[in-house]
Amino acid sequence: MFDSTDANHSNGRSKPLSPHLTVYKPQLTSILSILHRSTGVALAAGTLLISYWLVATMAGPDYFDSAYALFSSWIGRILLFCWSWAAIYHLSNGIRHLSWDLGIGFSLKATYLSGTVVIVSSLIFTLLLWSIV
Repeated sequence: MFDSTDANHSNGRSKPLSPHLTVYKPQLTSILSILHRSTGVALAAGTLLISYWLVATMAGPDYFDSAYALFSSWIGRILLFCWSWAAIYHLSNGIRHLSWDLGIGFSLKATYLSGTVVIVSSLIFTLLLWSIV
């Protein structure tokens, strides 16, 4: 019977079962993957803030005034800007993933090009959105 402790301690030293993150050089694809997951979490957290604003609008003028004070402050505007960028980035990268589901863009060159397009387009569309608002 195979015992995993025998393989890990055959020379008396403990070895990791898989390589550590510091072994790998960060690449655009891995950074975008982590960023996609992070923006998903940020969107969920931001949705709680938007829900707070919606409830405050229904709760009455005093509650609405406090919510308005929060979202019109500099920290509130930064949070809204980051939330809107996260939404646009997540949407853009989601479209990229849908193209992969269709079998489009799997070459290394196409993957890096689409990743760059996602980053640039999400920044441009966020700035366009905020120039309108």
